[in-house]
Formats: sequence, C-alpha cells, structure tokens
Amino acid sequence: MTETQRKVGFLVCLVTIVLALLDLQIVSAATVPIVRDLDPEHGIDKIPWLVSAYALTSAAMLPLYGKLCDVLGPKRVFTGAIATFLLGSALCGAARSMGELIVARALQGLGGGGLMSVTMVVIAHLKGPGEDTAQGGNLGGIVAGGGMAVGPWIGGLLADHANWRWIFYVNLPVGLAVLVAAAFALKLPEHPVRRPIDYAGAALAAAFSSALLLVTDWGGKRYPWSSPVVLGLALAALVALALFLWRQVRAPEPVLPLSLFTVRELRLGFAVQGILGSAMMCAIYYVLIYLQVARGVSSSSAGLYLVPMAVGLAASGTLTGPLGARGWSARTFTISGTATSALAFALLATTTGPDTSLWLIRGELLLAGAGFGQLVGQLILLVQGAAPRDQLGVATTGIRFFQTLGSALGTAVFGAVLARLYAAHGTGGDVSALARLTGAAHADGVRAFVDATRVVFWGGAALMAMASLLALRLPRTRPAAPRTPPQQETVPA
Repeated sequence: MTETQRKVGFLVCLVTIVLALLDLQIVSAATVPIVRDLDPEHGIDKIPWLVSAYALTSAAMLPLYGKLCDVLGPKRVFTGAIATFLLGSALCGAARSMGELIVARALQGLGGGGLMSVTMVVIAHLKGPGEDTAQGGNLGGIVAGGGMAVGPWIGGLLADHANWRWIFYVNLPVGLAVLVAAAFALKLPEHPVRRPIDYAGAALAAAFSSALLLVTDWGGKRYPWSSPVVLGLALAALVALALFLWRQVRAPEPVLPLSLFTVRELRLGFAVQGILGSAMMCAIYYVLIYLQVARGVSSSSAGLYLVPMAVGLAASGTLTGPLGARGWSARTFTISGTATSALAFALLATTTGPDTSLWLIRGELLLAGAGFGQLVGQLILLVQGAAPRDQLGVATTGIRFFQTLGSALGTAVFGAVLARLYAAHGTGGDVSALARLTGAAHADGVRAFVDATRVVFWGGAALMAMASLLALRLPRTRPAAPRTPPQQETVPA
C-alpha cells in the first residue's frame, strides 16, 4: 500500500469505530419517541429487547468474525460487516412496529459486532514499524471518549429536532462512504488457500454468550434469580460452555484456539480486558444510579456527568502516543492504567455520600477515565503483538469478546450486591420506591442506598487492584510470537 492509501485506511477505520460507538449510545436517548410512534400502549415493555437484540447478536458474532478474518482475509469480512450493519440500519429506520424494529436491530447487531473488532484487525495490518503505540493508543482513547460523550447528545438532538428514524438513517451515507473508500484504499492480505471454518464452535460460542447475557439482563429484574427461567438459562450457558471447550479441543480449525491461552500476554490480556469491562460498567452505570436516586439528578442531566470520564479517556488515550514514542510499553500502560482506575474507585468509595460535592464526583470520574484510557487501546495492542500472525483475527476479536462478557457479568453481580445490601437495611430492596418516601424515611433510605453503593465502588477498586497484580506478571520484554505451522488441509472455495 502507498502512504496515501494507508492514511485513507486509518481514516476509514476511525470513522467505522466512531460509527460503532455512536450506535451503542445513540438509541438510549430516543426510546420515548420510538415507543410513542410505534406502540404507545405496549411498547414500553419491549424497550429492553430493543437494546438486548443488538447486544446479543453482536456478542454472538465476535468469535466467528475473528476466524473469518484469519481464513478469508480482513478486508472481505470488514466490508461484509459494514454492509450488514447498513442493511440493518435501513430496516430499523423503515420499521413500522416494535417487532420489526427489534428484528432489524438484531440484524444490525450482526454487522455491528464486526465494526469495532474487525476494524482493529484491519488497523493491525495497516500499521508500519514503530506505529503500534501511537496509532492504536490515540485511536482507542479519542474515539472511546468522544463516542461516550456525544452519543446520547446526538440521539436526543435527532429525536427532538428531526425524527427518531434518522438515528438509523444517518448511518447510511457515512457507511456507504466508508465502503467506497475501503474498496479503493485497503490493500490487505488475502488467503487464496481456504481452510475449514468451525461453524459448530461458533454456534456454541453464540449460544453460551446469548444465554449468559440473558441471565445477567433478566436476573433480578424481569425474573427473580431463583426463577426457573433464569436458572434454566444459567444451566444452558454452562452446558454450551462445556460443549464449546470440548469442540475447541477437537476441531481442526477451532474458532477460538485454546493454544492462545498458553501465551502469557494473551492469557493475561484477556483477563485484564474482562475485568476492565466489569469496572467500566460499574463506574458508568452505578454512578448514574447514585446521581439519580440519592442526589435527585434527572436522567438526562445525569448523562452529562459522563463527560469528565470521556475527557479523561480521550486525553490519556492521546498521550499514550507520545509516551509510547518515549519508551513506554504496553505493560507500563497496563500497570499505570489499572492502578489509576483502582485509585479512582477507592476515592469514589471513600468520599461518596448523601451530600458529596458533585464537582468531586466529576473529578473522580475524570481520574477513572484517565485510567481507562490507558487500557482501552493498549490491551488490544498487547494481544495483537503477542498473537501468532495467522491467528491475529481470533486474538483481536477474543479480547472484545471477553470485554463484553465482563461487562455483562459486572453489571449483574454489582447489581445483585447493591440490591442485597440495600434490602439488608430493612428497606425492602426496592430502590425505585425511595422516590416516594418523605422525611426521615427518605433520609434513612438514601443513607442505606449510599452505603450499598460504596460497597459496589469498593468492589470496583478490588477488581482493578486484581488487574494491577495481573499486569505486573506481564513480561518486561515480549518474546517472539509463536508461529503456527502452515495448514496442509484445504477445502473447496
């Protein structure tokens, strides 16, 4: 590739990641006009599926996307994922009922699962010598922070001043421009000799992730944790996981080779990324709940408190480039990022109270973002640098897969802890009823909720401290990546 093609390729990847991040955030601001337009009587009950359908299909596709990149080449998979995402976006915009919108949202998720993960595979092929830290760190930190900050705002703006359908239609011109630019600029390795694809393993991974996400989404909310539905889903997840591991040992071309876990950087990188997913959800979700329940901040205003975290993410992500050029390694960033995040959670746990200064909360979120920003791009670079070249795709999508599972598990576990501790104060466990209390009963309820929230933040601090210990085990100098012998078996194209 020429230098101009490489620069256009990086721009294409940047726009694609922005598209992915915006779509994760943008819909949340438009749920009310969507329900009012499509199903004002019963649509409110279907809103959870509007979010879950996208999350389930995008997570389920991650392992398969990685394998397809290694077998077919990243360019074909990249363009296929974008085309699927655009088709789903068009159908979402044209939906005439909540049912149609949910199905279209699931189709959009099939493509959306590749927007972030496959794009990072493409970036790995575009990078030249010495560009690992600068390109990856800047890209990860800036777009993650920007997407978090402006996603809900853009969604609300379009819903209020245009029409909610433009939330989905706006993807079309941007996505088509990305497809055209990718067709002319991206000159990536192709694989003329086809290898078999483990579709059975991919299906088992999809079944496991879908069941697990439904357990974390429904447990304690739609159904009690001890209900037959939740217990049945948990059992299905365990069975699917056991069958998946069995399949990966025996498949000639496993979709997530267990040999990856024999490489220390990959093993530790996957673990830290899963913890990071849990901790980020803890910081975002439970700080917003605290602001709304304990401090009376409206839901729309509470979202603005994420701006400091977004600024911290973008700033620290940007600084990883210059610091990397001065000799900072991915190991150094991982240790620094996990330690900074642990400190931010400890401060939240120590200072959060019924009357804490909201500016102090903003400062602590800024510090948390500064820690997360050092990890978002660097963990991917760490894994990509240690993975065998012919398994670059499965290694890159694997780290996104573990982050998704970590986010789901973290939200569920922290939520269960918060509910149990709140109920232990004799409040009955229903946080939503707190707004209806008055006088001393309301003050007691707020103190009970704040005490429970502090424990959740201490849990986040403990998780990031554990991640710091894992980061310290990373080798100071990475050995050469193991090379997989060339495959002799071929299948017809």
